[in-house]
Amino acid sequence: MVCKSCGSEVSSYITECPYCGNRLRKRAPKLDRDGRPAARRPRLTPPPLLTRLRRDEIPGIRPETRPYATLVLILGGLVGTLLWRTNLGATGNDLEIFGKLGNHWWRLATAVFTYDNTGYAIVTLASIGLFGWLLERRHGPTSVIGLFLIGGVGGLAATVAVYTVPFAMGANGAAIAMVVAWALPDLLALRSGEEVDGDLIGVAAILTVLILMPLAAVGASWVADGVGVAAGLLVGLPLARMAVR
Repeated sequence: MVCKSCGSEVSSYITECPYCGNRLRKRAPKLDRDGRPAARRPRLTPPPLLTRLRRDEIPGIRPETRPYATLVLILGGLVGTLLWRTNLGATGNDLEIFGKLGNHWWRLATAVFTYDNTGYAIVTLASIGLFGWLLERRHGPTSVIGLFLIGGVGGLAATVAVYTVPFAMGANGAAIAMVVAWALPDLLALRSGEEVDGDLIGVAAILTVLILMPLAAVGASWVADGVGVAAGLLVGLPLARMAVR
């Protein structure tokens, strides 16, 4: 290399010019085992972060969304239970179903979000939160809302139609419908001899607790249990076949 100060040719392995003392570089270059200048290693850059999957970015793959429908259903159950227990703005008779509805058909929409038993509320809302979230990720919010209306509101309506003086509240029918609808694809896969990743034993335990809930909570209905199972089969079977396709 050539010194910029005196123009003399000097070695490329020194830091100062031996003729004029000019500073050529801050530090001497690193040498490899053969005495040659070591090649500069490229700076490692962190891998790019994966962004959320956008709509229609990958054909056949549903974009990542938050379970807004499931969150709204859980929040409704918490608010309804709080209003029933504290009588804030409404009495218990205005929210629950006790006797024939008559012109108060709107109680079907309030009773499904009301619970008179803490254990009943925890088990039902936790089941709706878990399986509603899984269904919403798999099929979207429409499936969760449909199962809630058919299994929950439909279950209470069937209870009113069957019992002479019904006392019903809560969404045990909706929770059962979501559990059955979520488990159907795995059950169909087992029937075809395929292996599944889902914990069907745990699902069966949760489903058993929900079905036997009328033994512990007066507001839970056996009729709503049957409507929930039927709704899970009715809605879940087409959804399972669509997922397979």
